[in-house]
Amino acid sequence: MTALHDHLQALLPQARLAWTALPAAPSLSLWLLDDILGGERLEPEVINALMDAPPYWSFCWASGQVLADWLLAHPEQVAGRTVLDVGSGSGVVAIAAARAGAARVLACDLDPVARTAIALNAAGNDVQLEVLAALPERLDQVDLLLAADILYDRDNLGLLETFRSVPTVILADSRVPDLNPPGYQRMQEATATTWPDLGESTQFNRVRLFRFPEP
Repeated sequence: MTALHDHLQALLPQARLAWTALPAAPSLSLWLLDDILGGERLEPEVINALMDAPPYWSFCWASGQVLADWLLAHPEQVAGRTVLDVGSGSGVVAIAAARAGAARVLACDLDPVARTAIALNAAGNDVQLEVLAALPERLDQVDLLLAADILYDRDNLGLLETFRSVPTVILADSRVPDLNPPGYQRMQEATATTWPDLGESTQFNRVRLFRFPEP
């Protein structure tokens, strides 16, 4: 925990982490950012630091919560399978897959601090994950690929084609309202709030789940 606190406090001296139950998946808890504002405005240099190195892993984004809740409600989708969570962030989706009975869960994130958070969150939820810095070379050895809110960067849209080498993909997104990726079936829509609440536009609370391949 010390490394995570040190990283946050380099950005926000008043920042603290709290072990937090998730509003949309209350059987799971994560180390998330506690109240950082305290009613005060952030200084411009602090805002700039956050923009340069945003601690995505210290929030549980709406799509991650919805996909985690869906996995816990549908354990047959992961039971006994090798599962890869791409852009894992806090690790919530990977943790839910492990809790739902996956045989092996890989959690992939480019950010080394996020990888530390994933490991701590997995331990706190009493599950085993393999934490990776990059996609496995052999995606065809993965049975199910999961991804939540990775399309905040439009450059990541190309990944949706790469993912199609995996037998099954489940994608959760709240960032691209007109998303209709070729070969993916829209499964359902749900509502959730990123936690802690960032006060984002309500359009980012609408999470859509997609599945590849289409039936």
